[in-house]
Amino acid sequence: MSGAGFERAVVLAGGLALEREVSLRSGRRVADALRHAGVETAVLDADADLLPALAADPVDAVFIALHGATGEDGSLRSVLELAGVPFVGTPAERCRIAWDKPSAKTVVRAAGHLTPDWVALPHATFRELGAGAVLDLIVARLGLPLMLKPAQGGSALGVERIGAATDLPSAMVNCFAYGDTVLIERFVEGTEVAVSVLGSDEESRALPAVEIVPASGVFDYAARYTAGMTAYHTPARLAPDVTERVAQLAVDVHRALGLRDLSRTDAIVDAEGGVHFLEVNVSPGMTQTSMLPMSIAAARLDLGQALRAMIAAAASRTDMLGTKSTVRV
Repeated sequence: MSGAGFERAVVLAGGLALEREVSLRSGRRVADALRHAGVETAVLDADADLLPALAADPVDAVFIALHGATGEDGSLRSVLELAGVPFVGTPAERCRIAWDKPSAKTVVRAAGHLTPDWVALPHATFRELGAGAVLDLIVARLGLPLMLKPAQGGSALGVERIGAATDLPSAMVNCFAYGDTVLIERFVEGTEVAVSVLGSDEESRALPAVEIVPASGVFDYAARYTAGMTAYHTPARLAPDVTERVAQLAVDVHRALGLRDLSRTDAIVDAEGGVHFLEVNVSPGMTQTSMLPMSIAAARLDLGQALRAMIAAAASRTDMLGTKSTVRV
C-alpha cells in the first residue's frame, strides 16, 4: 500500500435488483469521484465473476453502490466478510435489521423517537384471512390517509399514499408486487427531510439535512430519479431547534442500529416540530438527484475526498478476530 494507506478500490454497482439502473448511475459517480481524488478505481457488477476477479486482482477496499436487497440486506456483505474483503459500510448482521423497515422502526421507537404507527401485513395473512376484514381493521386502527410501502425495499418502489378506504385493496395488490410484506403507516403531514450521517460509533456526525418537495406531493420512484420533479433545499428550511433535533435523530438511528461509515435517515417534521422517523438506508444513492452528495456539498466537503476517507477507513479496518483483514478470495 501507499503511504496514504491504500491504493486501489473497487466499486460494486448493478446487481439484479429492481434498482439496477439507479445503482449503475451511483456506481459511475462514485468511481469518477474516487478517481478524481487519486484512487485507482474499477467498477464491477455483483455477479458470478466478482469473487474470481477479486481473487485474481486484490484491492484494498470495496465501495458498495448496490441498491435494493443485494446491496442492503446484508447477504453480499456476509460473503465479503467471509472472504476477508474490506468494504465501506455497515456489517451484514446490522444491515438485516435496518433493511427490514418494521424492525428498524421498532428499534428507533424503543430508543425514544417518534415514528408513524404502523401495521406490517404479510401477503399470506392478507389472502387467508380475507382482504376486506383485515383492511377494515387497519383503517379503524390507523385512520386515513395511509402510506403503503414494501416492508423491505428501496428507491420508493411500490410506495403509494392512500386517501380513501376503497383504494386500499388495489394499492395493497400493487405493493405486494414488490415484496411479500406491506408496511402500512399512518400518514404524517409535514416537511420531508433526508439526513445523511458519516462515521461510526461516537465519531458519527450528521450532515446538513435535505428538504424534499416533490411536485406530486409524494416522493415516489419517479419523483426521486426524474430531474425536475422534485425541489431540494440544502440545508433544509427548518427552525434552528428543529434542525438540531433532525440531526440528533439521524445520529441516534445510526448508533442504535449499529450502522457504520454512512447512512441516510428519512423523516417527516410535522407542523408542531415533531420529528418522525420513516426509514434508514445503508447504501444511499449517489446519483445527480441523490441526497447524500447534496449534503456533502452543503457541508463544504469534496465528494471524492469524503469517499476516499471511507475507503481508507475500510482498508485499515480489523476483522471480527481483531486482526487486520488480509485474506483475499
